[in-house]
Amino acid sequence: MEKMETEEFAHYLKILSEPNRIMLIEKIMDGVQCNCELGKSLSLAPNLISHHLSVLCDANILQSKRDENDARWIYYSINFDVISKLTKHINGFFDVSRIQPCLNSCGPKFTGENHK
Repeated sequence: MEKMETEEFAHYLKILSEPNRIMLIEKIMDGVQCNCELGKSLSLAPNLISHHLSVLCDANILQSKRDENDARWIYYSINFDVISKLTKHINGFFDVSRIQPCLNSCGPKFTGENHK
């Protein structure tokens, strides 16, 4: 799996920082949902649902597919590849084993012996 660049990671975090988008993703994680089901279950106006779904689809976090018989119905699902990549990056970025002690390389306590 490819490594995520810092700007791409920040872009996803910005998209995910909107609470309504988190609620939409959480609902769609339960299974494929149509736009009307999402509106009813989250009590959001249709224009808000549409806007947030559009943002999530543009970021490839969600995938959409129109009903073959009635194009008014759109079904949304999680893009497994993007979520897997994002999950891997988040877990690696926030891995507590990466946290290192202070090196004391500056300030009054600094001596040349502490710097390696």
